Amino acid sequence: MDILRQIETEFSLKSWQVKNTVELIDDGNTIPFIARYRKEATGSLDDQLLRELSERLAYLRSFEEQKEKIIASITEQEMMSDEIRQSIENAKTLTELEDIYRPFRPKRKTRASVAKALGLAPLAEKIYVQEKSALSPEELAKEFLTDEVKSVEDALQGAKDIIAEQVSDDAEGRKLIRYAVKNHALITSKAADDDLGVYDMYADYSESVKKIAGHRVLAMNRGEKEGKLKVGIDFDKTIATDLLFNIHCKNSNACTDLVRDAVDDSYTRLIFPSIEREIRNELTEKASEASIKVFAENTRQLLMQPPVKGNVTIGLDPGYRTGCKVAVISETGKVLDTGVIYPAPPHKKTVEAKNIIKRLVKKYDVKMFAIGNGTASHETEVFAVDVIKELDCGITYMVVSEAGASVYSASKLAAEEFPQFDVSLRSAVSIARRLQDPLAELVKIDPKAIGVGQYQHDMPQKELNAALDGVVEDCVNSVGVDLNTASPQLLSRVAGVSNAVAKNIVLYREEHGRFNERSELKKVSKLGPKAFEQCAGFLRVRDGKNILDNTAVHPESYAAAKQLLKLCDMSEEDIKNGNIAHLKSKVQSIGTAAIAKQLDIGEPTLKDIVNELSKPGRDPRDELPKPMLRSDIMGIEDLKPGMELKGTVRNVVDFGAFVDIGVHQDGLVHISQITDKFLRHPSELLKVGDIVTVWVLEADTVKNRISLTMKGPKKKNEK
Repeated sequence: MDILRQIETEFSLKSWQVKNTVELIDDGNTIPFIARYRKEATGSLDDQLLRELSERLAYLRSFEEQKEKIIASITEQEMMSDEIRQSIENAKTLTELEDIYRPFRPKRKTRASVAKALGLAPLAEKIYVQEKSALSPEELAKEFLTDEVKSVEDALQGAKDIIAEQVSDDAEGRKLIRYAVKNHALITSKAADDDLGVYDMYADYSESVKKIAGHRVLAMNRGEKEGKLKVGIDFDKTIATDLLFNIHCKNSNACTDLVRDAVDDSYTRLIFPSIEREIRNELTEKASEASIKVFAENTRQLLMQPPVKGNVTIGLDPGYRTGCKVAVISETGKVLDTGVIYPAPPHKKTVEAKNIIKRLVKKYDVKMFAIGNGTASHETEVFAVDVIKELDCGITYMVVSEAGASVYSASKLAAEEFPQFDVSLRSAVSIARRLQDPLAELVKIDPKAIGVGQYQHDMPQKELNAALDGVVEDCVNSVGVDLNTASPQLLSRVAGVSNAVAKNIVLYREEHGRFNERSELKKVSKLGPKAFEQCAGFLRVRDGKNILDNTAVHPESYAAAKQLLKLCDMSEEDIKNGNIAHLKSKVQSIGTAAIAKQLDIGEPTLKDIVNELSKPGRDPRDELPKPMLRSDIMGIEDLKPGMELKGTVRNVVDFGAFVDIGVHQDGLVHISQITDKFLRHPSELLKVGDIVTVWVLEADTVKNRISLTMKGPKKKNEK
């Protein structure tokens, strides 16, 4: 297989793009670096496509290695032929490859292997030929009676076992059965427990294998795992055996009847159970892959939520018996003060709690409250709104997802960061920082714990972790990291920076003071030339010696950037003073191609340099819609059908989207209620963090469920 040609075809790319990209990957360059600083080589492929290409490259190389192993194994058994070798070379999937290798794979003890050991293989062969003039199976079997094979019946049973395994190992037959089952079988589930709970709809359920949605596959799998459901594939056996009879039954005689029995046994005992497992695994793999993509995209949108900058914030981690933990955080994320208040039952020290919060607000000029959405959140929100009304000074608040906060606050990492605080106070700090800068705070938490997935704990963890790590890395590098304030966790997500190097950067900072320029990174222990090349462009030095150090311009392009300024009659001072507005128009008037040629750089690199010089220190998240801050409160009991509300999309799943409308219970907009147009998946129109207008369909206070629509309010005459 020509792997590069295969990738070229699958991704609809030019051969030079694939060749250059593979060379860059093989040379040890990171995906963010390639995406940002090697656009000329790749044709400006983005980070997501580059990751997919890299994963596919690894898969195809592994596939070719597997082919070589199989060829070596069959050759070693002295059973290789030109036909078998050609079949292996032409195989396009692992399933095809496994079918070809099946007859040659070393087997554990089977009924067929026992029969072969008894010397019954020649009998099986004579019967399978089904010659018209052949003796009856019973007559043939008499020749094979021994001390171990005592009867004709035993001999014939052994022969049938051998034929059954032979039929099972036949690649053509398996291919036909697999195709038929995939296209015409049903996947079914039955109740295995009296109390099905959330699996009630699957008590007696069936759906086409070909059409079933991934989230239903995953739900059935989980129900089966929890002992609530029995799940299987239902397929008409007659259709399957007829297909196999056409391949293996050649005449109409006694030997054919015996072969027919062996085929029936082969399908029932060997082929169908194997293909059922295979297809269920395939359905699960496909569903998991789709779910991982949705989870990764949700995580990307969550991490890229705009920070709420420049405001002192109070983080409130609600609680009943243990009280509500309070942390005051400065504009830059520094902890200014902490405490505990008891506004909720059983203590209800509301007046005392209000006095404490009012004092902190006035002392530190607090502008925002960030309230965790866990236990006692509603009571804490009511309390906070009362305080806001009494202060009447423009404070706003937001209920922040606590997902993963407890995991972080109890971690070794949190203990190292805040050794002076107990676990609950660390949570309050984390909640406030999540509002101030979601990316910087959420990188400290396992992405699986941040609450935007679907069946994430049922996913293949290696693939899930790889996808989420890639998303975190891409987000961190697209935003850039302040070299003088970033935590080791944030630094370790920068391209080319390992955990050890991240810690060494912080140690260097502590020992030598702040970095004044990027080039100082070369003095950091274990940060070599390759690592510097990969990471330098993603690290920012604010108020340093070189204004270019506060941009995404890579040090390798500094000379070109300075030459560009000179060509446009500008200087670095113009960048510092913000007198750079006409840079783009000047470049356009001279001509992008002409300037790129003169500077000996590619046009994509030139465009990136111009964008960076125009907005030094820019944060791409600032261009996104700001999160919704509130100053008043509403409960689920206040919701009425037809009510119009603004909400924030919190999670996008296969069957719809969950929207926070400010009542402590996210409402579900089912995929059918998003738009009147056909949608393959809700993510085509919605992403985490979107501010949307919704209308209430139903608010069930007993089940605590809210149904929403984005298609406008229901008219009174609608049913």
